[in-house]
Amino acid sequence: MPSVRPEKPLLEAIRQGVLVVDGAMGTQLYERGVLYSVCFEELNVTRPELVQRVHEDYLRAGAQAIETNTFGAHAMRLEKHGLASRIREINLAAVQIARKAAAQQANGRAYVIGAVGPSGYFLGEASPEDLTKVKSAMLEQALALMEGEVDALVIETVRQTGELRVGVEALAVAAAGRVPVIASVSLDEHGLMADGTSALEIARLAKEWGASIVGVNCSDGPMGVLTAIEQMAPAGLPLYAVPNAGLPRRVDDRMVYISTPEYFGIYARRMFKLGVRMVGGCCGTTPEHIKRIAAAARMAGAAIDKEEGEGSWSAIEARPEGAWSASPVDGQTGARPLPRASKSGFAAKLGRDFLVSVEVNPPVGLDPTRAIAAAKMLKAGGVHVINIADGARAQARMSNIAMAVRIQREAEMETILHVCGRDRNLLGTLSHLLGAHDLGLRNLVIITGDPPKMGDFPDASAVYDLDSIGILKLAYRLNHGVDPGGKPLGGVTSFLLATGAEPAALNYARELERLGHKKSAGAELIMTQPVYDPVVLEKFLTDIEPLGLPVLVGLLPLASFRNAEFLHNEVPGMQVPQAVRDRMKKAGTGAPARKEGVAIAREMLEAVRGRVAGAYVMPPLERYELALEVVDGFLGPVSPEVAARFGG
Repeated sequence: MPSVRPEKPLLEAIRQGVLVVDGAMGTQLYERGVLYSVCFEELNVTRPELVQRVHEDYLRAGAQAIETNTFGAHAMRLEKHGLASRIREINLAAVQIARKAAAQQANGRAYVIGAVGPSGYFLGEASPEDLTKVKSAMLEQALALMEGEVDALVIETVRQTGELRVGVEALAVAAAGRVPVIASVSLDEHGLMADGTSALEIARLAKEWGASIVGVNCSDGPMGVLTAIEQMAPAGLPLYAVPNAGLPRRVDDRMVYISTPEYFGIYARRMFKLGVRMVGGCCGTTPEHIKRIAAAARMAGAAIDKEEGEGSWSAIEARPEGAWSASPVDGQTGARPLPRASKSGFAAKLGRDFLVSVEVNPPVGLDPTRAIAAAKMLKAGGVHVINIADGARAQARMSNIAMAVRIQREAEMETILHVCGRDRNLLGTLSHLLGAHDLGLRNLVIITGDPPKMGDFPDASAVYDLDSIGILKLAYRLNHGVDPGGKPLGGVTSFLLATGAEPAALNYARELERLGHKKSAGAELIMTQPVYDPVVLEKFLTDIEPLGLPVLVGLLPLASFRNAEFLHNEVPGMQVPQAVRDRMKKAGTGAPARKEGVAIAREMLEAVRGRVAGAYVMPPLERYELALEVVDGFLGPVSPEVAARFGG
């Protein structure tokens, strides 16, 4: 092992300056041709040169601290790959690889941090036996990392408070005061752990349990991490911030993280200004992101002087599209489907009245009272239909079928049920649709769905037997009275089939191509993502005219300048023009900002009212009254042109 090491202990270095931490390992290994199903930690033994190259790329980009490739190198995860007997070997190899990379690219002066990820063993409350098992596994790994002589230990991406406690305590025992323990959590969009514990309380608890440094990694991107870190500051520990590159989006069968290196540089400067001592990147970040952080660190006063290096941008993580796709119904199979107007009340009005759909999702937890009250209020305001997401943001929400049934029964209002491919295999999706139909739910919007990585339970399995096109084909067959194997159902379902679209898609040509496939698969209606640029929306509407499908234009009234910045830089498929962001910045905060956000949404709607069948409003932060303000004055018959094309 190289004898040259950093001159100062890590804690002393961050008291005197700031440290640049490296970026994502997993997405970089995937980019180098390693399949997502491979055990990345085993590569420390089987392909050490590949892991070393990733470390070296980050060091050349300006990283001063690199994490070992050991996120899942404890018994809880390695046993899934039959590798539980090789924990010491894999962890020692990881430290040796990192030290070798540091010796060759940083004269040995880069810090090596031993990384420990969550167990993936339990969700929510755990028994004492579960916690003991997790603590034992993390201690075993941490001892192996300490044997390799790391400069710090980090437990990261933890969502469960109980698991954080046993993890920090295990690492503190292994460290025995020789190196610092970093406690890093992944919080939801409200800055909370899965059990509702706040960022500040987590920081205080982590300090009590033995952490020397506390922070946030992964989460929804730089903006959310900065907010959470700011809340942690009063706990008095040095702060560690390692956001991912925004929310991932699907492009050409891959999950792509869209926050740019430039955007990361801006937030790195803000983090350093706030007093954060260690800043790096999580999922989807690349050497180019770290290069921007390093530039910000030099401005803030780095703990180790280092010239800016070279990097390359790629940032891609994949999720497979559905492998199974129901074949379309041929002319000799199945029963005659119902005409569109006979499928539901909403379907009968499509293309005749200007229809308004508002998104009201089940709350996190058990009590849907507020959501049902919102539906009643929206109905009184003239809204035609409530649409309900399917496991929105991959969080713990009640079934949207249950929510839809309650709204239809208690608010006497139609619903549109989102159906995504993330959580159910083919058989599960089939039974889900048949059950929805039996309960009187007739309107569906079919989507592929957010990966669990974005939500509270990143260790939950993503299924994706079917992508959105596959689910459309399945529902289309049910509308013809046949199951996926061609067997008759003894009747037909009467689903109105809507699909989603992104007018501002990064791969616009592919988005249009997929829309064509979606129509062939049975789509009867397009519901768009929010759009803030009239030029983008007008082009999209022109380009999809040959499809002959009615459109509900997506509108999400901006709540603030901060909200506009987040959507533009961190949310897939969203573009908020600079002029719009400038308007929101000028409007300030609170009620004036919300008023300006409504005005912008109304301008978008006015620009295309004569070309669309209605509006799909997504109120920010459950401010449902804003939806009524957006559509005020727009209700009534559609334009003659729309009626002629889509009146059914």
